[in-house]
Amino acid sequence: MFSYLANPQRFEKFARIAIPTCGWLAGALIVAGLWYGLFASPVDRFQGDTIRIMYVHVPSAWLALSLYFAMGFASFVFFIWRHNLADVAAVSIAPVGAVFAALCLITGSLWGKPTWGTWWVWDARLTSMLIQFLLFLGYMALRAAIDDQRLAARSGAILAMVGLVNLPVVRFSVEWWDGLLHQGATVFRVDGPSIHGSQLLPLGLMAVGFTLLASWMVLYRMRSAILSRKAASLRRIRESRA
Repeated sequence: MFSYLANPQRFEKFARIAIPTCGWLAGALIVAGLWYGLFASPVDRFQGDTIRIMYVHVPSAWLALSLYFAMGFASFVFFIWRHNLADVAAVSIAPVGAVFAALCLITGSLWGKPTWGTWWVWDARLTSMLIQFLLFLGYMALRAAIDDQRLAARSGAILAMVGLVNLPVVRFSVEWWDGLLHQGATVFRVDGPSIHGSQLLPLGLMAVGFTLLASWMVLYRMRSAILSRKAASLRRIRESRA
């Protein structure tokens, strides 16, 4: 995939189609998901209307983990094969992942207050997700702190790859440490989802919508970064000839 899109013309052709497609589909699915989640899905027996926070919180958590995995994978590709597009992808993913991780923490806190009686506790899932958010911020800070672009890319790639060890901690923290606040998997289970279809539909719409929104944001940032690098390269060539 990286090899095919490494050609600027191919990536530009792909981006011209993918960016608006992802944007429009994301908007439509998120609007539909919010309508079903806020107005069409029933009130939860135990949590009442508070359960509706789930339709933003859970997809945000999925995206935060998925985007970090994508950033780590792109960093691995760059570190091993020096693939510039992979580095551009990692840099573009980081702030998007940070946004979804922050949204996950904020909505989790809003959900936690009426459910647990507190905004925050040092639960294993909460703590590991906070670490995930800080890893995104740390990656961006490290890249910004190093002037040498090659050194910054290599250092960032190492940090991103090391941070991958936190993903299974976030994912399995409830099972490993018997979390009393967070429940186990309810959607991706061997015996099928354990939540009602009236809740599963808006959750699925929001999850797909958020995924397309993240794709739109990442591709837009990648395209902008490539154009910026191309402009900088042309500027250097022009200056060398002057």
